Amino acid sequence: MMTRKPPPYEDVHMSDTSSSALPRQIADTYVEAFIELDPVTGTYLGVAESSRRLPDFSPAGQKALAELARTTLAQLDAAERLPGADSDAERRCGRLLRERLTAELAVHDAGEGLRTVSNLASPAHSIREVFTVTPTATDEDWAAVVDRLRAVPAALEGYRESLALGLDRKLFGGPRATATFIGQLDEWAGDSGPGFFQEFVAAGPEGLRADLDDGARQATESVAALRDWMRDVYAPAIEGAPDTVGRERYARWSRYFNGTDLDLDEAYAYGWSEYHRLLAEMRTEAEKVLPGAGPWEALAHLDVHGKHIEGVDEAQAWLQGLMDEAIEALDGTHFELAERVRKVESRIAPPGGAAAPYYTGPSEDFSRPGRTWLPTMGETRFPVYDLVSTWYHEGVPGHHLQIAQWTHVADSLSRYQASIGMVSANAEGWALYAERLMDELGFLPDAERRLGYLDAQMMRACRVIVDIGMHAEMEIPADSPFHPGERWTPDLAQEFFGNHSGRPADFVESELTRYLSMPGQAIGYKLGERAWLLGRENARKAHGDAFDAKAWHMAALSQGPLGLDDLVDELSRL
Repeated sequence: MMTRKPPPYEDVHMSDTSSSALPRQIADTYVEAFIELDPVTGTYLGVAESSRRLPDFSPAGQKALAELARTTLAQLDAAERLPGADSDAERRCGRLLRERLTAELAVHDAGEGLRTVSNLASPAHSIREVFTVTPTATDEDWAAVVDRLRAVPAALEGYRESLALGLDRKLFGGPRATATFIGQLDEWAGDSGPGFFQEFVAAGPEGLRADLDDGARQATESVAALRDWMRDVYAPAIEGAPDTVGRERYARWSRYFNGTDLDLDEAYAYGWSEYHRLLAEMRTEAEKVLPGAGPWEALAHLDVHGKHIEGVDEAQAWLQGLMDEAIEALDGTHFELAERVRKVESRIAPPGGAAAPYYTGPSEDFSRPGRTWLPTMGETRFPVYDLVSTWYHEGVPGHHLQIAQWTHVADSLSRYQASIGMVSANAEGWALYAERLMDELGFLPDAERRLGYLDAQMMRACRVIVDIGMHAEMEIPADSPFHPGERWTPDLAQEFFGNHSGRPADFVESELTRYLSMPGQAIGYKLGERAWLLGRENARKAHGDAFDAKAWHMAALSQGPLGLDDLVDELSRL
């Protein structure tokens, strides 16, 4: 059975918004309408009615979302002229809503949704990953899963329609991302074993076995059909297209991910300055690990001789313990955490995705907690140096504390701010700041863990260099130890990244494909961290000896997301 297409935007309650509505009401009405068009987002928020459906990823579906954004912006214009719209709460929400919708429309109007091919973020990835958070506790939940499985063919066909229109308009995805994506579709379809959907329904109730198996079969066949089309039609059609996007497209995407119009030359120079600072610190720690060795020799030594966790289940349990310990140590000393924010789960990521760990936030009512996800990439032995600061980033005090706190204080923000109004650089900047905070607080007491932390920081500095460098075709500085004076290419970027990372080759390759297919996203970690640090320093100077770091952290985490244009200003006022 095919799911119905989402209704046109005019029919999803925007017309019901009162002419006296202030920005927060406009924003929350937008969320309700957006969920009607995007039930994947509804599922992440815990909206039960969303569990049976999938979005319309066709050009018509994209147009409906764009028209919803335009209507909302027009209503926001009126709302911001009303008495009361200048309060801090209304002002922050209105500022965020305008910035986000404007950035999203710029991406839409440029046709970027017709060329979305990635190893990490595409409609196909959204379709697959939403099943990992779809409720499955009851037979009724599984009945909804059956409907969602049967909606997969139409959703993937809508995505294919968009890519086909992109081909007609000469709007091409990157060949490298396309090849990687085809390989992922192979795995999801189960060409060498059970596919993702067959494995997913295996845990379902026997009373729905026939329906679940039939739904999984339909979903798997549609994945295979998309794979065949990507391989036989799309890939040949884009052969020879560039993997990079150029400066104009990069500026548009960096605005979308960072909430600011960046000075790309300044940001690129900052990436290099951080590279040189971190390299010096890494050499100091490497000497402690293996005297006479450089940083990556020392990390290679730790891969063999350092502390490890043996076994996938053991790694999951160890990471859970790490987060639980962090909560116990930080709550009441550096943060004040509500009981429901204190709960976070460690999970193992399903196979067939990208190599990077990730986090998914709690449902709005916290019935599904926040979760960290470890992709094992077939490994069963995990170096501790590579896990500790990463889980401070993904879990506590990183993504989990920020996103769960937004959810916790949703009533004093707006539903929009607490859910779909996220700015990538704000969230990733906080998570990288959280890694640094744990170093400042002494949670990395030995050279092994600290070298791992610095390696992760170096990865983020290298991201700024290669992401801007590749896409904007920047020149490598004359004082660089790597190909000075040459222009960046993806091949040079992968070599540079590999030379400055303790991570395995498949991780490096996956990361470079991610940067090529999500231009401007990877720079937000370092640039966002810089904004958080500057905001804290400004607040500390303003308060002097009266500065209370715990109070500042909680106020900062409770103000909701902001683009980097606004983040430093707001943090400095706290």
